[in-house]
Amino acid sequence: MKHKRENFSEEHLLYLRKLKRTDLTVQISRILLLVLLLGVWELLADFEIVNPFITSSPSRICTTIASLYREGTLFYHIGVTLGETLAGFAIAVVGGYLIALVLWWSDLLRKILEPYIVVLNSLPKIALGPLIIIWCGTGSEAIVAITVLIGIIIAIMNMLSGFVSTDKNKILLLQSMGAGKLQILQKLVIPSSLPAFISMLKINVGMAWIGSIMGEYIVSKAGLGYLIVYGGQVFKLDLVMAATVILCLLAGVMYFLVVLLEKIAVKNDRR
Repeated sequence: MKHKRENFSEEHLLYLRKLKRTDLTVQISRILLLVLLLGVWELLADFEIVNPFITSSPSRICTTIASLYREGTLFYHIGVTLGETLAGFAIAVVGGYLIALVLWWSDLLRKILEPYIVVLNSLPKIALGPLIIIWCGTGSEAIVAITVLIGIIIAIMNMLSGFVSTDKNKILLLQSMGAGKLQILQKLVIPSSLPAFISMLKINVGMAWIGSIMGEYIVSKAGLGYLIVYGGQVFKLDLVMAATVILCLLAGVMYFLVVLLEKIAVKNDRR
């Protein structure tokens, strides 16, 4: 460690310490802000400045989550939604990536299909919900299909943009050295598109949760989306808020894992 520090100037070490302090300040501020918001929310509900029946409160949400746990249904509903979301996310990412590769490989095919991709991206996916239910049935398959439909177009467009934006001068350099299209793809296009891939993952985390919950709104017998719909129908708004909070936590964890993957990828790329 001392040997590594000797390689840096005093000014650079001071700069690194400043970065660490700033990062620590940001993290602490985020936590304090969350605690403050929850505290204000709880106080407003306790003193009935706002109607706790309508807005719920952190304590009521915790009580509802504990009740679901005691009933043995909490992890069942979480598992259903998480499974549908991860399946749709994985299919959309892998499928979108492969289709983008094919479109990059063939300029003619890209020019033919590009307008259709743009139209599909602008189409409200919920409008296709009834058709997907007819095609896939009323089980989890329909929910996964809706999730894939929402995420795959975004994956295609992001990755295709990343592939196409590869430095043309570097491509010409490899071509002048006798590299074929496959070699250019492996050695240049795919590595240089890593930022676009990470960006696509971050976007599709949110899209996957939107798709699965949207699907559960339309057709579901279990899951967090089902709890939200059921809670709204019977006016159990504590249940609605509890399911929403769990969704936020799960989406946050999934996004954090993508950020962690980004840090690992950047570290390996620097090596």
